[in-house]
Amino acid sequence: MSHRNYTIKDTDLQKLNARLLSISFSKDEKDWKSVLHTHYFTELFYVVNGKGRFLFRDEVHSIKSGDLVIIPPYVEHTEQSIRGYSLEYYVIGIDGITFHPENDQTCVQVFCNFQEKTLITDLFVQILHEVKNQQFASDTICQKLLEILILRIIRSQRLVPAPIQSVRMTKECAHIKEYLDNNYSEHITLDTLTSLTHMNKYYMAHSFTKYTGLSPIQYLNQRRLEAACTLLKDTDHSISDIASSAGFSSQSYFTQIFRKNFGITPIKYRQEHNNTTI
Repeated sequence: MSHRNYTIKDTDLQKLNARLLSISFSKDEKDWKSVLHTHYFTELFYVVNGKGRFLFRDEVHSIKSGDLVIIPPYVEHTEQSIRGYSLEYYVIGIDGITFHPENDQTCVQVFCNFQEKTLITDLFVQILHEVKNQQFASDTICQKLLEILILRIIRSQRLVPAPIQSVRMTKECAHIKEYLDNNYSEHITLDTLTSLTHMNKYYMAHSFTKYTGLSPIQYLNQRRLEAACTLLKDTDHSISDIASSAGFSSQSYFTQIFRKNFGITPIKYRQEHNNTTI
């Protein structure tokens, strides 16, 4: 008989203070719109299968199975599948923490790949299972699994966890921004946004403008125009249908706003940006 005893060494590691907000599993088969959006929290975006692109405001990155993208709060982003390689991915939202490289204090988006991805994938699977089934102590188990996942990411990618201090007013403005990102095609007024935060209408509009540089309605129109541009490039839908899908009240109003922002009509834009590769 052989026997060997192993002792555990203490690690000088501060408490992570990361809180699990949400988890989802998605399969993008190009059957929904992909629009730049933000969150007030950090996101962990993990690709299980497929290939695609991950987009920021000024950057585009190729992504594939085993890739993990860490998106800090308030960074605009979205994802796109490549035809024939449908993306399957998990997204975890965590509050209270973000990350930066060991030699850089700037908390920017991080891309990494796990060649041995079974263990990482299993952690996402277990967290989703616990959230969906809601059995005894599921919340505690999810929190512990999240901490294990974070520690493995930190150890593998040589990252440093950084606490983030969330300001209530910033959260409220970010909540409005996220609502506009996700619901831009609906009929939205200042009263709609006021009801989300229970703030005074004019104070809400002023705070949002201070945070984003645009009024809520200006920001809404910008999001609608971005969605319309994608549809103009990637589909053969009629201008009327695109105007309606993007949330504009009429084709004439859509054309007016489009020309004001881009200096050309939607038809001319489609002719100049026709995308035959998507």
